Amino acid sequence: MNQQVMQKLKRQLEQELQEIEQQLEESERPQATELSNYDNHPADNASDLTDQLTEMAIDEHRGDNAEEIKKALQAMADGTYGKCVVCGEEIPLGRLEAMPKALTCVEHAEQKEENLRPVEEDVLSSTPKSDDFIELEEFGSSDTPQDKM
Repeated sequence: MNQQVMQKLKRQLEQELQEIEQQLEESERPQATELSNYDNHPADNASDLTDQLTEMAIDEHRGDNAEEIKKALQAMADGTYGKCVVCGEEIPLGRLEAMPKALTCVEHAEQKEENLRPVEEDVLSSTPKSDDFIELEEFGSSDTPQDKM
């Protein structure tokens, strides 16, 4: 990769990092809309909580983006930028221009995304049906033909 392209990508990453850090500094947690919860409707409390959790999630996402950018800038400093950290192959220039913080080729980026499922799914999908459930199924459910009449 030539130095001119590398400098362009570096400037782009630094600018994006600066914007994210500024957004994180300016970010404010939504405040409760009521002074007291005593006479407040539960839906009002839920709305406030939802607003707070949404802002926290956005800030966490911004923080994750900032970390990815810092890793890409460090890879530039180390001279490893532009090579997949998994397989060592060159990352296509088109991918780097579209996503300068990319440290993996497309094939390995997809593998990374596959692992984003919640760990609870492993437990739920591997749990066999309990004896109680099997016993209840013997009595029928709304899926049985006699219930569809």
